[in-house]
Amino acid sequence: MGMRVEGERTAPSAAHGTRRAADRRPKRDREATERRILDAARDLFGEHGYDGVTVRMIAAQAEANVALVNRYFGSKAALFEEVLTGESVIRGVIAGDPAGLPRRLAEHFVRQIDQRPTTAMSRILDRSAGQPEVKEILLHYLEDRIVQPIIAQLDGPDARARALLASTIIMGGGPVRRLFGLTDLRAADPAEVTDRLTAMFTAALAPPVRREM
Repeated sequence: MGMRVEGERTAPSAAHGTRRAADRRPKRDREATERRILDAARDLFGEHGYDGVTVRMIAAQAEANVALVNRYFGSKAALFEEVLTGESVIRGVIAGDPAGLPRRLAEHFVRQIDQRPTTAMSRILDRSAGQPEVKEILLHYLEDRIVQPIIAQLDGPDARARALLASTIIMGGGPVRRLFGLTDLRAADPAEVTDRLTAMFTAALAPPVRREM
């Protein structure tokens, strides 16, 4: 048997470690690129709305190749949906004690009013709602993130109708922001606004009262 030269076993191990590091780099590079693309898309959709943004604009702001945007996300519409999902916090607001749901929704609404600057999610929804290409995406977002979670919190009949009524209050803030701005609402007493909204959500979510004939 020949003598084993010291260091002979370390070379393959070092090479293996180098390969593993090289294998990790592409994954980290992809994750970083995806993050830059999502950040760029969020900012641009919030500023210009869905129709005012192109994949080329997103790629340029993200300092990425246009082909990578399509490879990672498939299409502008799919990227828009990914941005909506990532920015949404409403499902977390809805989750919790069903008895406290009206108050939580009211407090969330008031936080959105007081955000300075307006949140990216609010800007995206304001500037993109009503655009035909994203109608299905917005419907899916509303159903998955707001309507169904609210329905899961409700007992009694007509749960979907009650959830949709509450959703109307939540989503109706967009047109008010676009047409009137938020100056007057921000000037109002937040506690009073929260109390009024709590009453509105309570009425919207309450089971229907069956009137006797």
